[in-house]
Amino acid sequence: MLHSKLINPMSIVVVGASDNTQSPGGKVLKNLLDSGYKGKLFGVNPKLTRVQGLPCYQNLDDLPDVDLAIIAIAAKYCIPTVKQLTEEKHTKAFIIFSAGFSEQDAEGAEMEQEIVRLIDKVGGSLLGPNNIGLLNRNYTGVFTTPIPKLDAKGVDFISGSGATAVFIIEAAMAKGLSFNSVYSVGNSAQIGVEDVLEYLDVTFDKEKDPKVKLLYIESVNKPQKLLKHARSLREKGCYIAAIKAGSSEAGSRAASSHTGAIANADTAVDALFQKAGIIRCYGREELIYVAGVLCYPELPGKNIAIITHAGGPAVMLTDVLSKNGLQVPKITNSKATALLEQLYPGSSVANPIDFLATGTATQLGTIIDYCDKYFDEIDTMVVIFGSPGLFDISEVYEVLHQKIKSSKKPIFPILPSVVNVSKEITAFINKGNIAFFDEVLFGKALTKIAGSKLYQTATNPWNETKSLKLKALIKTQKSGYLSPKIVQQIFDIIGIPRVVEQVVFDEETLLKLGDVIPFPCVLKVVGPVHKTDVGGVRLNIKNEKELLQNFKELKAIPEAVGVLIQPMISGMELYVGAKKEGNFGHTIVFGLGGILIEIIKDIQIGLAPLSTAEIEASIQRLKAYPVLKGYRGKEGIALSQFTQIIRKVSELVAYLPEIAELDINPLMASKKDVVAVDARIRIKG
Repeated sequence: MLHSKLINPMSIVVVGASDNTQSPGGKVLKNLLDSGYKGKLFGVNPKLTRVQGLPCYQNLDDLPDVDLAIIAIAAKYCIPTVKQLTEEKHTKAFIIFSAGFSEQDAEGAEMEQEIVRLIDKVGGSLLGPNNIGLLNRNYTGVFTTPIPKLDAKGVDFISGSGATAVFIIEAAMAKGLSFNSVYSVGNSAQIGVEDVLEYLDVTFDKEKDPKVKLLYIESVNKPQKLLKHARSLREKGCYIAAIKAGSSEAGSRAASSHTGAIANADTAVDALFQKAGIIRCYGREELIYVAGVLCYPELPGKNIAIITHAGGPAVMLTDVLSKNGLQVPKITNSKATALLEQLYPGSSVANPIDFLATGTATQLGTIIDYCDKYFDEIDTMVVIFGSPGLFDISEVYEVLHQKIKSSKKPIFPILPSVVNVSKEITAFINKGNIAFFDEVLFGKALTKIAGSKLYQTATNPWNETKSLKLKALIKTQKSGYLSPKIVQQIFDIIGIPRVVEQVVFDEETLLKLGDVIPFPCVLKVVGPVHKTDVGGVRLNIKNEKELLQNFKELKAIPEAVGVLIQPMISGMELYVGAKKEGNFGHTIVFGLGGILIEIIKDIQIGLAPLSTAEIEASIQRLKAYPVLKGYRGKEGIALSQFTQIIRKVSELVAYLPEIAELDINPLMASKKDVVAVDARIRIKG
């Protein structure tokens, strides 16, 4: 947890304070003074007796006790500075701007850990090193500008990158977004993004604190902590949007399983965010647009009225909304004719409501009133209004401002003319509004938020008998792929239905299986990992002659140790897999199966344990869902059984965390049942 003196210090010392406001130590002191910090403020610089009008200490010996130290000196001087402050000045909070630590080399990493040890020893908190600081309504402890508008209705922002934080703040301010706090964690030596989020969760006051949290993350070091506190904040009514940089990580390694090829660290992040209810963004503008939308009232429904004087942007916005789950319904209300009569000839109220380039402020107000009071088929309004630069539109934006305040239904303003009416837009924003400049970015943000749901999560039901049986089964197994026989036994214990199958090593045993596994049957080579790649699968074998011939051919394949025989089963090919992804735990992958799984990739990925609600929602997101459900008179599959098998896999990896990768491909599905036809499990001790 973050120390209270980091959040609200009664005294601050800037070590490395300077009159040069183009240096970190000089700029942070100026920011503290300019913002009117109300506590005691000190400077330390061995060459100065006064700094920016303040008395300046030339060494720490003369400094009184101080709550927070902001350190802007060379890395090599930081350890003795921190040591003296913690041991002699009772300092419990530290912000270290200095670079040259773990981001540089091993020696820097050692210095960083020594600083953490010193601060931990006194129960203190460290933000950084190599960061830009902390900004909240108590003090402006950053060496950067601009300083955004700070208020309790703004957003909380946590960033792993100082420069990125500055760029996001700049772009956000241009749209009217305000901030409650900004935390830059730098190297995250002691406090990372997850720890700040924990603090925001534990101290959250629904009456006072903002409900929008933004994250910029470069590495998820504590995924379970992030999951816990993000879900907790969501359950308290908050929304969280995040950029996770580094999504191009080389996770598509030459894998020995389909799951290994599909699932990687970035898909684990996707699964974590989905489970946590975090809205994932992929760029600064997208993050800001999502934050801006979240600062408006929540959508009461999916039906949107687009009010515009420009047809093109309205069409583009309609496309984005319609393709992503929101509706732009045709307005057929009896009042529509009355509204049309109050607009210029050529206008349309069908939706989008186009009142032409000559539309007036009065007409805009009338349209909004009709949508708000008379058009029950409309839940939310989006107003697109720019200018070709022909006339003053201040009155239009004033009407829009007043209607945003008074309307019962949410109104979102898109103001595209950022050059022609920049002054009018600035005036609109200065009244406390958030403006959007691009209709497509806005539409994508709105649909992302509308599609963000927090599903009930699950804890795996623990069965001691199953656990003991499974542990006993693999305790003598070496790291690597388990034999088909062991896999069968695991499935039987956990309750995953499978086809009857047997591994055979000689022709005599093969011929004795006729009563157990009738024709037509399937033969698969045992040994090579990717059977299809080596021609190791033979289907629809109808008689004994074909059986013996194919058996001989499969046995001759290099690395073959045996041949697996199964009955021939028809149906739709599905897939379920699992992969252990570091400290994220296991990701569960499922969707369409067969040999094209890595090409088609119609899959969903979740983070174990998975609840039935999570699985069902994910299945419905598959492109093939209409086919799975059944369409145009064609039967679908047993979806409930598919769901239960996914739950069983989620349960299995809890009993056997040794599972590194698991593939069930294919699962053969019909209307009556879903059974595992081929499966592999790799364990890692």
